Amino acid sequence: MGNEQSIFFSRVLTELTLSFHIIYATIGVGIPLMILIAQWLGIKKQDEHYILLARRWTRGFVITVAVGVVTGTAIGLQLSLLWPSFMELAGNVISLPLFMEVFAFFFEAIFLGIYLYTWDRFENQKKHLLLLIPVAVGASASSVFITMVNAFMNAPQGFDLVNGQLVNINPILAMFNPAMPTKVAHVVATAYMTSAFVLASIGAFRLLKGSNHIYHKKALFLTMKIGLIFSIATAIIGDFSGKYLAEYQPEKLAAAEWHFETHEGAPLMLYGVLDDGEVKYALKIPYALSILAHGNPNSEVIGLNEFPEDEVPPFYIHYLFDTMVTIGMWMAALSLLYVLGVWLKWSFIHTRWFRWLIVLGGPLSMLAIELGWWFAEVGRQPWILRGYMKVEDAATTSGQVDLMLVLFAGLYLLLAIGSTYVLTRMFRKNTVEQELADRELEKEGEFR
Repeated sequence: MGNEQSIFFSRVLTELTLSFHIIYATIGVGIPLMILIAQWLGIKKQDEHYILLARRWTRGFVITVAVGVVTGTAIGLQLSLLWPSFMELAGNVISLPLFMEVFAFFFEAIFLGIYLYTWDRFENQKKHLLLLIPVAVGASASSVFITMVNAFMNAPQGFDLVNGQLVNINPILAMFNPAMPTKVAHVVATAYMTSAFVLASIGAFRLLKGSNHIYHKKALFLTMKIGLIFSIATAIIGDFSGKYLAEYQPEKLAAAEWHFETHEGAPLMLYGVLDDGEVKYALKIPYALSILAHGNPNSEVIGLNEFPEDEVPPFYIHYLFDTMVTIGMWMAALSLLYVLGVWLKWSFIHTRWFRWLIVLGGPLSMLAIELGWWFAEVGRQPWILRGYMKVEDAATTSGQVDLMLVLFAGLYLLLAIGSTYVLTRMFRKNTVEQELADRELEKEGEFR
């Protein structure tokens, strides 16, 4: 296998692993907060339905954590095997958050085990609720630390490279790089938002399938409210991300917006096609790119003409960015409509077509997460470590990467089928109605 093939298969395998892992990682970060909120509401309102929500979400969460551990381990393994030159350089600088991510996961897993084991063992349920706090904190901290590593790849600092040798290494400075605040905030907020919409999608689906139980209605309203809050937060953070790109990665912003010439009062391009360097059929929003980049409609935005051709990201990231933003705005509008509809008693939000829109919102939100990560990674091309190392210089020269790709693809297929089967069987065999009936029988037995 030639070096070009090794690079190609290394990129494909890394993209496959990240794309698969991000599904379980997103759920792993967001669901603990949903469980915490549901149980807190159940205790506060003395409402058994919210308590049961927390129980059932926790059972499903454990399965996703197990799969996330496998895929997360695969990422660590592949970084060393597929990108040895990158790990040799960056590992000396940014290894601290990688270690901290492992400790955050152990912190989460230990308290999750205690939380599961101690259901109904506390007379005061508030004490049991306290066990969820380290679970939620640990889950979010894991995403914070691993995103710090990704942020470092986009804005490397905390070291000097002199004659190919690393000197003046400062791991703390490397962690708190310019990309870190917006990247971390965006990853955490979108994980919460997506998890809420995935759970809302499940609740809406159960209502569509004929279960008119109040449990599902409460679950749907709660998750849509949480989804609305974090979709608004994501939009605000996205604005800050645009300003970060304008200052630190202007070539990425210019490629994402097909902004070829530096000029003032730049419009935002939505969709369209490129025809010999000319943008056609795009929806242009006047001055919007200047506002996104600098908060001023008349500000100057740097164009692609300022950069060498071999350092310009692929132009298809324009579609990744536009689709991600479109889905985010759609879900914000849909959740706002639903929440207002419940408060104002609009009847159309209970119709089948509207509930189907909510059902589709779960997969669409997860697609937006995927698009966001593809945009983040492809938009950094041709660099693996921006300004220091290109992808072609970091990849392995091994001739076995194609075999690794086949083996890992088979593993992910088995994990996807297995986890889906276990989750569907778990909840199909143990319905909400049955669980509530069993709980009532338990209470009657205790009373007697």
